[in-house]
Order: sequence, then C-alpha cells, then structure tokens
Amino acid sequence: MSTSTTPTPDHEVVVIGAGFSGIGAAKALADAGIHDVSVLEAGDGVGGAWHWNTYPGVAVDIPSFSYQFSYRQRAGWSRVYAPGQELKAYAEDCVDRYGLRDRIRLNTKVATTAFDDDHDLWRVTTDDGGEITARHVIGATGIFNQPQTPAIPGLDTFAGPSMHTARWDHDVDLAGKRVAVVGTGASAVQVIPAIAEEVGELVVFQRTPIWCLPKPDARISKAARTVLRRVPGARRIARAASQAYVEVTFPIAAQYATKVPVAAVGERLAKRYLKQQVQDPETRAKLTPTYTLGCKRPSFHNDYLATFNREDVTLQTSGIAEVTPTGLRTVDGTHHEVDVLILATGFKAFERGNMPPYGVRGVGGKDLEAFWTEHRFQAYEGVSVPGFPNLFSILGPYGYNGASYFTLIENQMRHIVRCLTRAREQGATRVEITEQANTRYFDEVLRRRDGQVFFQGGCGGSNSYYFDAHGDVPFRPSTTVEAAWRAGHFDLDDYAFGSRVAAPAPAGSAAA
Repeated sequence: MSTSTTPTPDHEVVVIGAGFSGIGAAKALADAGIHDVSVLEAGDGVGGAWHWNTYPGVAVDIPSFSYQFSYRQRAGWSRVYAPGQELKAYAEDCVDRYGLRDRIRLNTKVATTAFDDDHDLWRVTTDDGGEITARHVIGATGIFNQPQTPAIPGLDTFAGPSMHTARWDHDVDLAGKRVAVVGTGASAVQVIPAIAEEVGELVVFQRTPIWCLPKPDARISKAARTVLRRVPGARRIARAASQAYVEVTFPIAAQYATKVPVAAVGERLAKRYLKQQVQDPETRAKLTPTYTLGCKRPSFHNDYLATFNREDVTLQTSGIAEVTPTGLRTVDGTHHEVDVLILATGFKAFERGNMPPYGVRGVGGKDLEAFWTEHRFQAYEGVSVPGFPNLFSILGPYGYNGASYFTLIENQMRHIVRCLTRAREQGATRVEITEQANTRYFDEVLRRRDGQVFFQGGCGGSNSYYFDAHGDVPFRPSTTVEAAWRAGHFDLDDYAFGSRVAAPAPAGSAAA
C-alpha cells in the first residue's frame, strides 16, 4: 500500500460501552501496554445491564463464582446468585481498582461510526454532534440494555404509571395497587414474586410459558465468606465447581444436544418441580411449555411458580387486543382494569438497531447492518467482519457459547489484544480479517449447528429471541475450553496487517 502522512487520531482505541465488556476491554488493553483508550458510555454510570436494570428481585441467573472476572474473584458475595446491586457495586470496584475511571466518558451516546479509508481510522460521532477519532474501535455493547417495547395497540394511551422492567421507576408506589405485568420471560420471573406481596392485585399476561427450574441459591454465611477470603485455593475451587455446573447446564446441553441429552433430563425435573409448586391443574397446564428446554432462555427461581397459587394473582393467557386508558383488553373481550402497567417484554437482541445500537460504515461506506441483513450474521471467531478494518466486537455473532459473559469477555479480549500487539510490532495501522478466514469460520459454525438443540425440531412456538430474522441462532457451537484455546491460538495470518498511512513513531522514539 502507498502511505501518506495523516494527523494522529484522538485515541489509539475507543471502546463503546462501559458495562462489564467495556471494563474488561479497558483492563486487558492496559495490561497489554495500550493506555491511549477512551471508553464511551451512553448512561450516567458504569455496569451496563446492572446499571439499567434495578427492578425488584433483579439478580444474576448463573452462580456468582462464574459471573465475575477470573482475575478479580470476589469473596464477599452475599448469595450464590448475587442480587443486582452487588453486581453494580462490583463494576464500580473494578473500575476503581484498575484505574479506569478517567478513561470513561459517561453520558456519551454513540450515534455512528465510519471508517476513514484514506487515513486508517474510525470517526465516531456522538449524538450531540461531536466527533472522536480512533485507530481502532471495540464494540462492547451488550444485548440487555435496549428495552423491547411490544407493538400493542393503544399502549401510549394508558393513563396510569407505565414502565419497562429495564427502566424501573422507583417513585411509583405499588402498595395495594392493581398491577399488570406483560411478559413471562427472565425479568418477569424475578419481578413477579418480588412484588406479589406488595400489590393489591396482580394479573400476569403470558404469551409463551418459560421453563423454570429450582435455583440452587443460598445465602453465603459470614464463615463461608471468611473461608473464601483466607483459605488458599478456596475461591479457585468454588469457581471450578461453578464453571462445571454452568458448562453442563447450557453450553453442553444446548450445543451438543444430540450427543448429551441434558434437555430431556432437565424437562423431567422442570415438570416435576412445576407439579410440586402449582396447585391448580389448569394453571399448571398454562405454565407448561410445549417447546424443548433450551430453545429459549430458561429461568431458575424458587418462588415464581408458587406465586400463581395466590388468590390475588391471575395468569392470563388470552392475547392482548389493546391497551386502554384504564387497563388491557384481551382477544376474548375481557377488560382488565389496572392502576399500573409493567412491561417485562425483554430486550432487543439480534435485531436491526441493536447489533450494534449505532450505525457502522466500513470500507467504501459498507453498512454493517445491511451486510448482515443480506448475508446473515457472521463474524470471524465472533470478533471481526471483512470490510470493517480495525473494528472488533466482544459480543459479535457466533462468539458467545452460553457460558458466563465474563468468560466471553476475557476470551475475546485475548483475541483482540493479539491483533493489536501484532499491529504495533509491525507498525501497521490497518488490521482486517480476510474474506477467506471469515468464510472458513462461518462454514464451520453452520456445519456444527446440526448438533445444537435449536435445530432439532422442538423449538416451534418458543418465540425465542435466540433466533434471528434468517432463522439462525448466532451462538458459538463449542465448549468454553475450545473457545478459550482458539482465542489464544488462532492463526494471526488470518488477518491482513498493513497501512495506508505512515504509522506514528512509538512513544519515546527519536524518529521524526
């Protein structure tokens, strides 16, 4: 390539998002000696999903021993499954411990990113019209941040307080009120039992029942926390046991369904648990899924199902025809008068406007969203897409295998750091995955999906956000061990390293 001199970009790396992905990215970059980093966060605080989601009962749904960075294992979790406020505090702790606070720009929402092909840099535009340039961009936005608002006629006519679980209004008093909850997904499973005793009446509108299993949760005693803190190896043992449990219950169960029939065992346990928890046979039948366990995100909770035994809680399975100023009308003509409307309708996932939640234009103005719409979701090892140099994703298509997001973050950053280190060593200002490598990886994941639970014919009617518009499920069909190994051993020659511009002299160099 020919080279020309260009102004140095504002930052070597811009990270978009200050949830755990962004925090983990900034920490990994610092460990690699890359300090010219700016982390842009749309919200007014760090923590991502744990900053936005503050609804009653919010908690992590995998054991806390797995839901944390391997290099920052906390001994002070109050429960095996930590409540949301502890995850938010953990995010703040990581930011301070690793000196990242001054690299994070809050209240800075990214509107668009565009690759400057002449100068090998990204131009990042914020919603206030500002521009930040960066040699490299790392997308660190998750999928549990943008609420999914259902397309129900009349929704905006409701006269009482209305909120989505992801934007909980703590000023609304639910005591003694008639409350409607729309949705029975993972958030609803947590919020419904948390508010049932407080409200006067609760009606739950269910479209698709969720598989719910007992949650092996417990309060961690002071003595146990002392052991975790002081006994050598205790935290490693707890984490190893937790990681094994997580691996069996999702990555292996979902990705290797034809070889390891965990789903069938799980369904028997779930149905037995449902029978134990719900007294009324008709209600129990309504709560029983007809799709295979694993087709959509299951839940673990010890109080959700039993909540429907209460006389002041009603399960409504007729579809919602419309929202009125005073309540909701179902397709059978019944009008349900309510005082407060709660939408537990999940988040945008593999949808336009969320993957990622800002515009991305690569070489020649190539639009990332349009590319995925035309060619299906794809990214090499879940990180890079041809035609989008110097752009890396943590939660890209076929990157996540269903284990802890923290494992994903550490694996993907190992991949990204290897690329940036090679670029530095070679003085390259342009890093781009080759078409051949991307195609090879995409073909591989498509071949492997025949063993996944999603494609065994039992997912009809699941209404699962796992499936995208193409009918694909962009989850990585591999074990966590394989994903970790490949992050550290993929062939760096799968990327093309070069320059259209003269690379700036390294810090401390005498070169002009």
